[in-house]
Amino acid sequence: MKHLSFALFVLLLATSPAAIRAQENQVVRGADERYKADILVVVAHPDDEAFFTPYLARAINDLHKRVAVVFSTRGGSGANHGARERGPALANEREIEAREACAKLGISLVWFLEGKDTASQGLLASLANWGHGANLERLVGLIRLTRPEVVFTHFPGIFIGENHGDHQATGVLVTEAFDLSANPIVFPSQLAADTNQHESYLSNLQTWQPKKIYYGSDADDFKQFAGSGPAYSVREISPSRKKPYWRLALDSGLAHRTQFSDDIERISKMSDEQLEKLMSDPNTGWWTEPLTLIFGKSVVGGAPTDDVFANIKAGAEIREVPASKPNERDSATRNEVVLGGPWEFYAQFRAAHGLENLLQASTPEIAVKAGSTLLVPLDIHHADAMKVNLTVEAPSGWKVVSGQGEFVLPAETSTALGVEIETPVLSAEELKKAEALEVMVRAEASGKSIGEVKLRVLLRSHALPQ
Repeated sequence: MKHLSFALFVLLLATSPAAIRAQENQVVRGADERYKADILVVVAHPDDEAFFTPYLARAINDLHKRVAVVFSTRGGSGANHGARERGPALANEREIEAREACAKLGISLVWFLEGKDTASQGLLASLANWGHGANLERLVGLIRLTRPEVVFTHFPGIFIGENHGDHQATGVLVTEAFDLSANPIVFPSQLAADTNQHESYLSNLQTWQPKKIYYGSDADDFKQFAGSGPAYSVREISPSRKKPYWRLALDSGLAHRTQFSDDIERISKMSDEQLEKLMSDPNTGWWTEPLTLIFGKSVVGGAPTDDVFANIKAGAEIREVPASKPNERDSATRNEVVLGGPWEFYAQFRAAHGLENLLQASTPEIAVKAGSTLLVPLDIHHADAMKVNLTVEAPSGWKVVSGQGEFVLPAETSTALGVEIETPVLSAEELKKAEALEVMVRAEASGKSIGEVKLRVLLRSHALPQ
């Protein structure tokens, strides 16, 4: 009887639900498909998504692509033209506006990094204020979560009109993340699986390589980018929505009331005919016609002007992303002066990330507020301790405050200096006629020239400080 009871117990155990489950194939869950995106847009502030919204309206409604958006900041340093709230309160409002604007386009995947809205033109200041490494890590994690095929972001370069350090810092951050997200030794805790049910720091993601990166610029002269990437008409009628793409984009932009309250009130009272006339005027329209996406690079080949999704298909061969490397310079044997600050950074950045194809201003340029102090950053490359003499040529009426004369440099490979120049106050009429003027700094050592730098400067009624 005892032997029979034991056999019955073994039989019952073997046929129990738990035992049956153990013998079946066990399914391992894959990535969460709710967050898979075709396009990831990463921009600095709420309303900056408008760089791309006419194309996004096309992609979402008629190409059936899924879009996710990441904002680097919440825009707390912006103006509030609709009410009294400022700072953190404004940032809270702008976050809601951003989500509403995205929802009008059909975008529900929206995240915010922890960047602090930095009201200056200083790329490096924005990166410092944001906590560069921490936000890079978070962005890499979002790329690994959303697994985008294509990434859109700000142009990493300085042109007159492109005057916000947060825009440029975002372009830098996104380019770095594009190159790093497929590397398994970069932020490896994101790739590690949890060993404890309550583990809260390991993400169990997988590496991911976006296929292409495109940029948008706020430069005054956008015509200079013609032919630098695929171009799409903003006036074309959406087959599914029966409206021009600019209209779908405009409907989204009307959510940003804190920034454009007067424009929104005026536009909301216009007829369709009046809106068509407004958007057809190159001086008042919100978007260029056509809208050009500036090609950055591709790991699946193709020409810069190819369609955004050309060559992107399952099983497409992925070319290796250029490894980051410092810009080679024979500083040990050559003394030279170069324009420093963000300009020198970008020269090294483009070389490090395989972006030598990106358009650069033929002469470095910037716009500053009339009456403010212009800073011309310099970097003197040298090997030994040396004396250098700097002379400055500035436009008539501009006053050199500091940075001119002889300097004794320590024994180091590179020494940063700066020239400060007071710019004149101009009348409204003078500002309308103002053109970019050139500042030149020459450097000599031991009576011999070691180079010169030039900077084209446009004076405006308003501009963020450097």
